[in-house]
Amino acid sequence: MGGDDVKEENMQAAVKHLRPLPDALEEVETLFHEHHDRVFRTAYRITGSVVDAEDVLQTIFLRLVKRKRKIDLSPGPESYLHRAAINASLDLMRSRSRSSSVSFEEVAAATIASSGPSPEAEHANRELRRAIRQSVARLSDRTAEIVVLKYFEGYGNREIAELLGTSQMVVAVYLHRARARLRKEIGKFLEEYHETE
Repeated sequence: MGGDDVKEENMQAAVKHLRPLPDALEEVETLFHEHHDRVFRTAYRITGSVVDAEDVLQTIFLRLVKRKRKIDLSPGPESYLHRAAINASLDLMRSRSRSSSVSFEEVAAATIASSGPSPEAEHANRELRRAIRQSVARLSDRTAEIVVLKYFEGYGNREIAELLGTSQMVVAVYLHRARARLRKEIGKFLEEYHETE
């Protein structure tokens, strides 16, 4: 046997070792077809990028394929995949080391006032949205997840509490603290932005 044949056999053995059982692969494929749109939309709302949302989508389903043990998703795969999309998106945002950050309370109205849709105003709005995402990514895991569920996904406090297995009071406390922190950061961002105008 030549060196190339040995390498080929080693590759095939490694691939066989990583390859999931056919039933598991079919299950992941079914999950993908049923839920990929929601996972992508969730990731896009958080990252603000089609490319990043596709990366998150791929990451989540590859993790499911590579798992050695089957995950029990019977109570609700939507909930598991939704949370996985949020967490993977936040992980992606955190992995980037960018400096500026901003608040989040006004995410729905995150635009800088201008007299029209000028290129400068569009640029400012993009920068503000980017800064908001970065600021949220710097929150603790639990806080960031609650903020994303509330402001990106539109869930109410009761729904968030049910999803996370906690009380509405705990959700409200996390949101209050997050808004205070984010309000400070958005203020700093807006001050810096107006100084550069």
